[in-house]
Amino acid sequence: MTVCNTEQGAVRGSLSSNGVASFLGIPYAAPPFGARRFRAPCPPEPWTGVRDATAHGPTAPHAPYAPPFDALIPEDVIPGEDCLNLNVWTPSPGPGAGLPVMVWLHGGAFSNGSGSAPAYDGSAFARDGVVCVNLNYRLGTDGFLHLPGVPDNRGLLDQVAALRWIRANIASFGGDPDQVTVFGESAGAMSIGVLLATGKAHGLFRRAILQSGACHHFLRPSSAALIAARLATKLGIEPTPEAFAAVPLSDLLPAQAELRTEVSARPDPFLWGEAALNMMPFEPVTDGLPLPGPHCGVDLLIGSNREEYRLFLVPTERLETFPEPRLRAVTAAYDLEPDKALPVYRTTRPAAAPGELLDAVATDWFYRIPAIRLAESVPGSHLYEFAWRSPQFATRLGACHALELAFVFDRLHDPSYAPMLGTHPPQALADAMHAAWVSFAKTGDPGWPAYNTTTRTTMVFAEDPAPEDDPRREERLLWEGVR
Repeated sequence: MTVCNTEQGAVRGSLSSNGVASFLGIPYAAPPFGARRFRAPCPPEPWTGVRDATAHGPTAPHAPYAPPFDALIPEDVIPGEDCLNLNVWTPSPGPGAGLPVMVWLHGGAFSNGSGSAPAYDGSAFARDGVVCVNLNYRLGTDGFLHLPGVPDNRGLLDQVAALRWIRANIASFGGDPDQVTVFGESAGAMSIGVLLATGKAHGLFRRAILQSGACHHFLRPSSAALIAARLATKLGIEPTPEAFAAVPLSDLLPAQAELRTEVSARPDPFLWGEAALNMMPFEPVTDGLPLPGPHCGVDLLIGSNREEYRLFLVPTERLETFPEPRLRAVTAAYDLEPDKALPVYRTTRPAAAPGELLDAVATDWFYRIPAIRLAESVPGSHLYEFAWRSPQFATRLGACHALELAFVFDRLHDPSYAPMLGTHPPQALADAMHAAWVSFAKTGDPGWPAYNTTTRTTMVFAEDPAPEDDPRREERLLWEGVR
């Protein structure tokens, strides 16, 4: 056992056999229930004595993933109201070490996920000389539903509160508060994009790693109001904070989970606004997200997976059945001309079924092009692409969304990753990718040249990682002036 001090009181963690100390379930804000429901986060209450921090705290309320994704994506559910908590892994507990800090923001479409999932254990980062922190933030209705009279983006406000707590306290765990790298995947990366674009976390982190998400995903207030009204109608209530607070979680969580199914089944902008394109009814609410620009003061490492959208097509058996007319309609909805764009995508995929072309087009719209735009806007950024293809689903799963996580965390043998990774994922690739993340957190240099609009150097993480200049240039050019 080992003890560290925080502004609220002392915490007792545990020490592993490899010398990594972990402190779990530390509250960074007060429980967001009762009078604090749908409000900005409040500071945690102090405690006397030494608080036990050897077990994960409660997770933010959320419904489970729907099948088949519940068997593929790591998730954890721990009941309780004190859900605004974080976990710390450190090789050097106590003040004075001045180690770089990495803060993980989990994904889950702003509706799922938790910082306590074993898949996000930060031991490998601590092993390599980094203090690693991950955290829970409010999700779904409580975190992101647009409601009158209360602040928007409460889940993002939670993230900022956690970063402020880290700045105030991380030195006690061996970390340097001036050397913080925030990193996240999917909704976690999109959250970082919002924080960068709006400056709401200015000065709280020096570097950022955005995996499969950037600055392009948000809902305008008018769209967010449509979603709040629809959810209220499903529950038979008025769209007010008081009415939603009166709904038991046992009714609220299934209803909010059903919203995404409804959006997917009928992706009509008249009904859902921007959510009709990205299928996420819960997102940050803002009038727009300007790219942060060259003076944002944050070093960036940004990237995506080569076949992101296969995660949403292969397990649902839509890859082979997706119809050509629907492919053309989706391509047009993304503001590409189908007769111009689809032949370009077919050039390198001559035998591709419509579903495979949908994966290529949607992957670019959702993930790759936003990553490129962010890298273009902040000189000195580094860009990567994860291209290792999973053997699962008879190799059709490919380099899909979230597949890189096990490699980043160097946890290839965590059983929660096995359904996506298969039985023999390459450890050498995990060594390379994890080391790049650690190097970036320590120095700002992941090990390959920065991105620029001349060479467009992109590190491709495959069986043999190597940088490439401007991969799939002709497909990238389709999106100029569009996305």
